Amino acid sequence: MDVNSQNVQPIPPFNETNEETPEIGGGLPVIEYWAEHTLSPEGPKLWKTLLHKSACLSCSWGTGGQKGGFTNEEGEKLQRCMKSVEAISAEIKPAISTQFFEQQSIAELQQLTSMEADRLGRLSFPMILRAGSSHYDRISWEEVYQIAEAAFRKTPERVASYSSGRSSNEAAFLLQLMMRAMGSNNLADCSDLCHAPSTTGLSEMFATRTSVVSLENLKEADCVVLAGSNSSYNHPRLMNELIKIRDKGGKIIVINPVMEIGLVKFGSPAFPVKSLIPGSDISSLYLQPIPGSDTALFVGIQKSLIEQGLLDESYLQAHTEGWEAAVQHARETDWETITETCGVSRAEIEAAAKIIGTSQRVVFGWAMGITQHDNGVDNVFSIANTALMTGNVGKEGAGLMPVRGHSNVQGFGSMGVTVKLKKEIQQALEKLLNRPLSSVKGYETRSLIEAADAGKVDTLICLGGNLYGANPDSMQAKRALSNVETVIYLATKPNLGHFHGLAKHNTIVIPVLNRFENPHKTTVESGNNFVRLNDEGETHLKNADLIPEVQFLTELASRIHGDFPVDWRQLQDTKYVRQLIAKTIPGYEKIATIDETQEEFTISGRIFTEPKFPTESGKAKMFVAPLPKLKLPEAKEFGVSESVRGLVVALMTGRSYSQHNTVVYKIEDKYRGMPHRNCILMNRADAENVGFQEHQRVTVQGNVGKMENVEVIYGAVREGAALMFYPEVNVIFNPEIERRSGTPAYKRVPAFVYAEVRQRM
Repeated sequence: MDVNSQNVQPIPPFNETNEETPEIGGGLPVIEYWAEHTLSPEGPKLWKTLLHKSACLSCSWGTGGQKGGFTNEEGEKLQRCMKSVEAISAEIKPAISTQFFEQQSIAELQQLTSMEADRLGRLSFPMILRAGSSHYDRISWEEVYQIAEAAFRKTPERVASYSSGRSSNEAAFLLQLMMRAMGSNNLADCSDLCHAPSTTGLSEMFATRTSVVSLENLKEADCVVLAGSNSSYNHPRLMNELIKIRDKGGKIIVINPVMEIGLVKFGSPAFPVKSLIPGSDISSLYLQPIPGSDTALFVGIQKSLIEQGLLDESYLQAHTEGWEAAVQHARETDWETITETCGVSRAEIEAAAKIIGTSQRVVFGWAMGITQHDNGVDNVFSIANTALMTGNVGKEGAGLMPVRGHSNVQGFGSMGVTVKLKKEIQQALEKLLNRPLSSVKGYETRSLIEAADAGKVDTLICLGGNLYGANPDSMQAKRALSNVETVIYLATKPNLGHFHGLAKHNTIVIPVLNRFENPHKTTVESGNNFVRLNDEGETHLKNADLIPEVQFLTELASRIHGDFPVDWRQLQDTKYVRQLIAKTIPGYEKIATIDETQEEFTISGRIFTEPKFPTESGKAKMFVAPLPKLKLPEAKEFGVSESVRGLVVALMTGRSYSQHNTVVYKIEDKYRGMPHRNCILMNRADAENVGFQEHQRVTVQGNVGKMENVEVIYGAVREGAALMFYPEVNVIFNPEIERRSGTPAYKRVPAFVYAEVRQRM
């Protein structure tokens, strides 16, 4: 079937954008942004940081390290993106004065938006909010340690941690070692809210938890399937690889309920002549499934592969287990069920199958549009099954590539910051501790909030991140954290969690140095399993009272544990932490000598170029992924009067273009034509069918709350679906939870959209 036939087009059927949407993603606005910031008064500091030998602060595709600030792991130049500049610009802001917090009450700070909080500047002194106080006060380091030590002497099961991926491998390793040494497995991480279904699914199928594709391997692909990932916003450097694959005649299949303009055409500054202004074609075929229906779509692709004679049965027989049931499931599922469930036509599905089945080397990439569903693990199974049915795991230029967000979120998992510890790491830690680890199951992020809400958590330490802002049901998150006696936040900048996620007795905010300011070397891990070494640096803040995260963690651990099981204070020199990591974490052996060799490396045992897998049998295990039953509730279930006219939508929460996780850099999203944060992106036909007009203000009701005065924006989203911005929209819903991984279904939130009817006087 010809992809460019009348019925199957590279641009999807739901492609109507609004007048504010540009014709391409990236392009000249990126250059204009660079020029504006690098030529501004902050320019010298910005360039100094851009050129510093440290990994990018933004996504897990970031560049930097020992090859230089603009260089990726393959030595290619011009690999910095606008997200990187945004992140650095926020970190080189001036310090917030003591007087600011003396003058601004908590009630006033709670009125700030995410962007306003971020723009306050850098935290530069430790501070505390005591019970009954209306203001944060400066606190001495000695009192910080006294309060923290007492808090950590609570019952281990009532002590918990939460972390994000902005920190280093060394800090992550120390955090989990300190927690496990005291008998607590409560090591929640931001990845629990995002990537845990990938970790769970890949672990069950392949006994690995990360991408099996290196950047070098990706370059060899002649087809990439990119599902549920808006890389043009969130991982712009990946776009350079997609452009190069298209340039050599390869195909890109994009799967996303929203037509993101940057995934259709993208202008990359890395290719100034051929790409920047005209833009480069990205999608060869763009499919727009109903949110939450990806398993049905991939089962449809599998069915078509079988019918077109493109199933690699010899590969399945030699290298997989359970394949017969997976193939039978695809063969026996009827087309009507598949197309009705996913909302994609049979012709489009058959076109996708033909591209995949006739390509020699296919990489399957995905992100939170796949994982943040109540069947997220099944979505991952269905993608991996498709790859295996075509022999595309375990060879050069092919494989499975979950696309991570935070720059070191994968490194935290590798270091053991997880409630699902790998057996090899558990055994190494038990040898180090000379005793078994606690058998009490730890809290992942959602169960941590539930436990705190039930009064089961006394002490919480947050290494970066925004636990309050990242969670759904904002009222519950606020209430849960208010039950915790002591909350300690380690952060470089203020976020809304510091103003809303307040403890019962003591809320302490510790100002820490960021990646390019640390007085010691650190490491991070990319989403493609490459370990980068960050050089020492210094902060631009003068007379500031900041501390490296490693120093705080080792001092606290020393006070709690003494010299058990290690000399904690010696570990303030991070080279000794790296030696411990080398002995404990499989594949990280080379980190023991990285200080001497300066050799960054790919973690051993993770990139599969042969179909031999680290399972007990050496074969991949395949699982039947059942099709989801997708039914939206009736309008009356939202408690709104039957006389109110509106519609129920499958609401997806997403980030705007200028946003990094919960940190907002600009209120508008120019690529979707959304002028501010209080918008809902809707299909024109959906809106007009219930009498809405573009720019009309509506109410959006979820299962726990509502947002009012929301502006309707028409966009290229499929019928029945809509999109609003995270984290603001979190206040309206408490979603279904993926039971095997604990991840919330942020990408399919039932919501009722309606216009308030005003009574005439």
